[in-house]
Amino acid sequence: MVLKTFGWSFAVTALGLAFAAWQWGWEAFGIVLILSILEISLSFDNAVVNAGILKKMNAFWQKIFLTIGIMVAVFGMRLVFPVVIVAISAKVGPIEAVQLALDQPEQYEALVTDAHASIAAFGGMFLLMIFLDFIFEEREFKWLSWLERPLAKLGKIDMLSVCIALIVLLVTATTFATQAHTSAGHADKSATVLLSGVAGLITYLVVGGLSGYFENKLEEDEEREHEAEEQAKQQGKQVSAVGLAGKAAFFLFLYLEVLDASFSFDGVIGAFAITNHIFWMALGLGIGAMYVRSLTVYLVRQGTLDEYVFLEHGAHYAIGALAAILLITIQHEIHELITGTVGIILIAASFLSSVRRNKRIATAENAAAGKGEGDKTEVTSAV
Repeated sequence: MVLKTFGWSFAVTALGLAFAAWQWGWEAFGIVLILSILEISLSFDNAVVNAGILKKMNAFWQKIFLTIGIMVAVFGMRLVFPVVIVAISAKVGPIEAVQLALDQPEQYEALVTDAHASIAAFGGMFLLMIFLDFIFEEREFKWLSWLERPLAKLGKIDMLSVCIALIVLLVTATTFATQAHTSAGHADKSATVLLSGVAGLITYLVVGGLSGYFENKLEEDEEREHEAEEQAKQQGKQVSAVGLAGKAAFFLFLYLEVLDASFSFDGVIGAFAITNHIFWMALGLGIGAMYVRSLTVYLVRQGTLDEYVFLEHGAHYAIGALAAILLITIQHEIHELITGTVGIILIAASFLSSVRRNKRIATAENAAAGKGEGDKTEVTSAV
């Protein structure tokens, strides 16, 4: 199972590292390896959240996510995205931006750094909405019940998450953004942060709203499919799981791609702390993205989220932390090690809580079974 799921990731890792060593030497080999590890550590929470969405899709759309989706993730976000940022910032064409990255890497890095405020605002607002909608929703399982119960009650207020997100954006734009870092020192980027943040919010509402609309529209079809499955079981026929398809799956796919893009912002920006060579960066982050995709599929196929019910909670709290970190980095620099560590700690804590919950349930079931056997023995003896 592991080899089947991670086989392509292992192959891409071997080929990528070999190519880096052959083309640029052992320095490139080491940097590409470091960037791969950085991407995996920063994006583990991404894999958990992706798995929660991907399990709703059928096999066809899961394959699309692994093929077309990985092309978008590797080439789009890890290679094209930084070039587009420079092209827009420097008001040059894409080819000139690539030449700038190859011939003047320091200037290229400076232009990307100058665009950090708008990138962080867009990604931060998108991720913040994901976190807020999660914690304000009434859920069957509660990890931090002392916090999640009252928040679920507050979530009954319409548009509460949007209101809070806009307040956070306004505070960010009027405090952090007025002293945002640029290559020339500091500059007032309040308008840029507001515009980018609103764009991130609109993107979330449009893509998430469309996917939710078509998903709800298919509920009746799913109910009919469920009834057909029950009839098939009664007749002894084989039953196959059917995931979302058509428009609902398409918009969920778009949602996944935007989600992955938002997660990759910190990785792309953080990579400049290690190297400003765009091809080393794309290769290292691309290898890491392959493992994130493979881990997502592994979680779906193993049913890990169903067995460890608090994992999604930990991942969404990690999303909330990442959203806050992105907004804070508009003014203050935060080391990538902190970003990755926070997410890993939250997910590890939720995993351990899930393990303890499963042990308590197993112990209670064993005790109930033992009591039942004892009652049967007493009845038999009495007879």
